[in-house]
Amino acid sequence: MYLSRYVDPASGAPRVGLESEDGTLRRLDIPDLPDLLALSRDEIHAVITEAGDVVEGRIAWLPPVAGRTEVWAAGVTYLRSREARVEESEVKDVYTKVYDAERPELFFKSPAWRVVTDGEPIGIRADSELNVPEPEIAVVADAFGEIIGFTICNDVSSRNIEGENPLYLPQAKVYAGACALHRRIRLAASLADPHALGVTGSIVREGQTIWEASTSTERMHRRFDDLLQWAFRGDHHPSGMVLSTGTGIVPELDVTLREGDVVTIAVERIGTLTNTVVVGKDAFPPAFFERSGAQAGVAGS
Repeated sequence: MYLSRYVDPASGAPRVGLESEDGTLRRLDIPDLPDLLALSRDEIHAVITEAGDVVEGRIAWLPPVAGRTEVWAAGVTYLRSREARVEESEVKDVYTKVYDAERPELFFKSPAWRVVTDGEPIGIRADSELNVPEPEIAVVADAFGEIIGFTICNDVSSRNIEGENPLYLPQAKVYAGACALHRRIRLAASLADPHALGVTGSIVREGQTIWEASTSTERMHRRFDDLLQWAFRGDHHPSGMVLSTGTGIVPELDVTLREGDVVTIAVERIGTLTNTVVVGKDAFPPAFFERSGAQAGVAGS
């Protein structure tokens, strides 16, 4: 079972519903996803249990974040990620140290309004020479730091900018089109073991696969609940949060994204996220994120 955000066919307002494996969508008696994530896990379960009528009509899907729900990310959580950071960086020991440290690397990735979803473009910076997708599993938590579900994140990154100086991390990670999330959130209660999921990523250019790799969450150096408790140590997340948990597959240094490339990330039992690459911030004017006014229209935002 999944949580899915959509534009209500009758009212045009953003809503959150319960989607089954066959794509059937049922209404939930709550305005939108941030309102749901403001509740405790037990309260969320009660709302889901009382799912109502099937939503009829053509559905326009929305990203699985809105309002005050933020997207954060963790770095260097797989050995491959540590190796990649060392390869690209002029300050190599920073990444070796954080891989083995008690405190993980956590950083802000995106506000809700700037997140893209399935079928929408992802962006690379016009001033970056080496750009890559980072296929990741993202944890979705409620306001109390409890795991509610999982989705897919493409933590698009500018490797040469971060490699030049670790203090450039925000510029390498936070920019227009750099955060894509799968539109559905797989409920944790319906996922037996999130620490044994296959993850694959690919880049297709002009019909040819130029890069493909796979890993498993079994290879993670840290656990999802551990990363999440660190994320909640120093701040409140009253509308919940999404925490992308790091990548175990990074393209080699001779692979970089170009305009028109198609990036696909698949995670076992969660789904497939596909996006096409565009270049520069002008591909993402503010109007792009309005989505008929539904993206920002959330109570409490």
